[in-house]
Amino acid sequence: METTFPYVPGLLSFREIPALLEALRQLDTLPDLLLCDGQGLAHPRRFGIACHLGVLLDQPTIGVGKSRLIGTHPPLPEEKGNWVPLMDQGETIGAVLRTRAGVKPLYISPGHRVSLNSAIRWVMACVTRYKLPETTRWAHRLASG
Repeated sequence: METTFPYVPGLLSFREIPALLEALRQLDTLPDLLLCDGQGLAHPRRFGIACHLGVLLDQPTIGVGKSRLIGTHPPLPEEKGNWVPLMDQGETIGAVLRTRAGVKPLYISPGHRVSLNSAIRWVMACVTRYKLPETTRWAHRLASG
C-alpha cells in the first residue's frame, strides 16, 4: 500500500498504521500478540506505533526498535539475553536488550496490554540466531524481496 504521510521521526504511526490495518484486515485470525518495528512507550509522547496500533486494535503489542528514539541507559553487558532499563525523566520507558552476543541491542518497550518484563520475554522467545525477532526479520525479507 502506498504511504501518504511523509516520514517524520516520532510520527511513524501516521505513516505506517493505514497499511498495517489493511494487512491485518486480510487475515482470517488476528495474532494474539503483535511485535511492532518501532517504539511503544519509549517515545517522546509515550505513544509510539506499538501503543497506537495496540489501542486501535485492543490487542497486546510490543515496540521492538532497532535504534533509540529517546532515553538513556547504563552500559549493557555483551552476552545474549542481558538487558538494562531505558530511562527518560526518571521513568523506565523500556529496556535495552542484547539479543545476540556482541551485536547492537534492540530497544524494547511496552505498547499495549503488555508489561516490560513480559515484552522482554516474548522478544527473546522470538529470537533465534539473528538479532531481530523472527516476525520482524521475515517481514523485512518479504517487504524487501
